[in-house]
Amino acid sequence: MTTLLYILAGIVLLILILAMIAPKSYDVSRSIEIAKPKNEVFENLRFLKNQDAWSPWNKKDPNMEKKFTGTDGEVGATSYWLGNKDVGEGEQELTKIVDGERVESELRFLKPWKSTSDAYLITEEVSTGSTKVTWGFSGKNKFPTSIFMLFMNMDKAVGGDFEEGLASLKELLEK
Repeated sequence: MTTLLYILAGIVLLILILAMIAPKSYDVSRSIEIAKPKNEVFENLRFLKNQDAWSPWNKKDPNMEKKFTGTDGEVGATSYWLGNKDVGEGEQELTKIVDGERVESELRFLKPWKSTSDAYLITEEVSTGSTKVTWGFSGKNKFPTSIFMLFMNMDKAVGGDFEEGLASLKELLEK
């Protein structure tokens, strides 16, 4: 009986230690330079429906169900998706738009697991006719998910998708 108590105490202690050292947050972003004026790039980025043309997740499930509510390009506009196992189910709501500079949204993932992240698109003028676009998302890792993040690298998990999406955006806008 004493051995069993020691084993249980050891497991609890291990979980507590892992919880203490686990990453509590994440922030993943990628950038690309697009040979178009900043205002032209920003006007494309502010609309959720435009993201369908360059989203890497649309390529993973071109038949996903999509619904839009609200006025696209304005705070409160929401895009809902239901797709295959590669894209899951969730919604994205525009939460803040700093005209010509930044678009912020809340990503609410419903499947395969529930989580919420803050996404952003930032435009910066590099030179006349050239714009740097930064696409990223950040969030908090709650217990017990934080422990799993010790074994999963969020940057590796979605960084490649961001790079693919930005390359598609660049190709689309530079045509």
